[in-house]
Amino acid sequence: MPRPLPPTSETELQQRLDSIAGLTVAELAEQLNIDVPADLRHHKGWLGDLAERALGCDAASLSEPDFTKLGIELKTLPVNNKGQVQESTYICTVPLKPSQQGHWLESCVYKKLRHVLWLPVQASAEIPLAERHIGSGLLWRAPENKLTELAQDWEELMSVIALGKFESLSAQHGDVLQIRPKAANASVLVEAIGPEGQTIQTLPRGFYLRPHFTNTVLTEHFLSN
Repeated sequence: MPRPLPPTSETELQQRLDSIAGLTVAELAEQLNIDVPADLRHHKGWLGDLAERALGCDAASLSEPDFTKLGIELKTLPVNNKGQVQESTYICTVPLKPSQQGHWLESCVYKKLRHVLWLPVQASAEIPLAERHIGSGLLWRAPENKLTELAQDWEELMSVIALGKFESLSAQHGDVLQIRPKAANASVLVEAIGPEGQTIQTLPRGFYLRPHFTNTVLTEHFLSN
């Protein structure tokens, strides 16, 4: 099956979600003529790429939501046997230069999280990758209370970034949103502005959602349906 064109409506996207819900990773990969790796240790991001291809995402590496015409971001959520998310969810890179920093409503975090397609996938270590099942996708528009939580964390974290004190940030900062280094190894550095206004080299950082945020989203949805 060739890669589908981007969906033109939420209805079409929902139909695609319904068509892959319950499939194993191997079954979906076979439809797309993609080989399944033995595990994800050396293939980080492979599962997300598989879902993007199956559903017709078109943003590629752009800092826009994955379905650009619909303004919807796709996030795969590895869940355990109880349906709980066990790890943080990557959102986007952190702008480390003042020229890249703006207001909350202009931020990449806001643009990507105001409308999200959450796609749960089995992630229990005892289940081989090929045999893991894809769950029912959830199209979610962030309610005001969730946007408020995100905005508060974003503003607090970005105030530290704006002062060039990002080295003082740890994964413990932020109630629902956190900043963590994001690089393949310690030799991958980017340019940033330090606390004295000087240009420095540092590890790239990423915004991540804490598991309790995504678990709350899933719980609230499935309890109400």
